[in-house]
Amino acid sequence: ATTLEKEGKGYVVASLGTDSGYVPYTAFSAKKSYMEDHPEIIQGFTNALQKGMDYVQSHTPEEIAAIIAPQFKETDQETITTIVTRYYDQDTWKENLIFEEESFNLLQDILEEAGELSERAPYKDLVTTEFAEKAAK
Repeated sequence: ATTLEKEGKGYVVASLGTDSGYVPYTAFSAKKSYMEDHPEIIQGFTNALQKGMDYVQSHTPEEIAAIIAPQFKETDQETITTIVTRYYDQDTWKENLIFEEESFNLLQDILEEAGELSERAPYKDLVTTEFAEKAAK
C-alpha cells in the first residue's frame, strides 16, 4: 500500500487494525509438558519478546525503522519509516504480550468468518498468560 501511495497510484483510506481491536497475529505455542519441564526457557523467550515491545513503546518511528531496516533490504529507509509511523500512529503495538480472552475470541471470530474454524476452543484450556505477566513487570 505504501508503494502504491509513493507512486501516486493509490491511497490508504482505512486500516483493518484500527477498528478491529488487538488481533494476536504473532504467537508461539509449546506443549504443556515442555512448559512444565523448561519454564526458564519459556520465560527467557517471553522476556526477550517483551524487551522488543518495550523498545517500540519507548522509541520513535524513525528509531524503530532504523533498527528493523536490515530485515527489509529490498525496502528503502523512507518507506520503512512511513510504514512504522502508520503503525505507531494507529497504536498497532500493544504494551505487553498478555493474550487477553477478548483478543482470543476476536481471533476465533475471524477464523470462523473465514470458514477456517469449525469449533471454538475454550480460552482457559489453550492460553497461559503467566509468562507474559511476569515479563511485563
